[in-house]
Amino acid sequence: MNTQQVVLVTGALSGIGRAAALAFARSNAHVVISGRRADEGRAFAESLRALGAKAEFIEADVRIEDEVQALVERTIARFGRLDVAVNAAGTEGESGPVVEQTTARYTAVFDANVLGTLLAMKHELRAMSAQGSGSIVNVSSTMGSRGAAGAALYVASKHAVEGLTKSAALEAAALGVRVNAVAPGPVQTPMLDRLTQTSERKAAFLDTVPLKRAGTPDEIAEAIVYVASAGFMTGEVLRVNGGRTAS
Repeated sequence: MNTQQVVLVTGALSGIGRAAALAFARSNAHVVISGRRADEGRAFAESLRALGAKAEFIEADVRIEDEVQALVERTIARFGRLDVAVNAAGTEGESGPVVEQTTARYTAVFDANVLGTLLAMKHELRAMSAQGSGSIVNVSSTMGSRGAAGAALYVASKHAVEGLTKSAALEAAALGVRVNAVAPGPVQTPMLDRLTQTSERKAAFLDTVPLKRAGTPDEIAEAIVYVASAGFMTGEVLRVNGGRTAS
């Protein structure tokens, strides 16, 4: 990666987003982190600065367009440009069969995962198109290409993220901007614990992974950094899941 690129990470206060922000900071990038918990965000920005990075926290809710627009504008005002955007904000929602789903549950998942990704890309693409370059990496999931009983809303939202990624890539290619996604399998984060609920269910789930373990946030962050800098890649989804989709 070129030195001192400007990187924006949404959903940066936990899990994969946090690991990605750390990875870019260690790669000598200027990093803007975003999330909804201000105290935690400011503390994380301070820890990134302790690594030698120039880092700023900007509070924003990706479901609210005015806040997303301000996030991108403030990033450019601070650092002058936007080279890489990692859209990691999202939620798993409430598990349950389709017949038990409600409009409220749908809205909670799709506003965070789909609308949030759409709004982030809208304003990131405007900024990157104006400068004639840029790379966007959306965070999808193994569930973005298959089904899962009891997780229909989450699965559908990640299918939508991958569709948005491919469509935006086709629109942005002529403008010098690349758009890709990284689709993790099970990763050792609080979300995995919430989804599996018990240690027995978690063990059974991980037994379906050929590598017989969960990935780590750092391993997914490595993939995100790679995709962000892969200059001839656009409209692709890199699946990083321990072999779970190999068969």
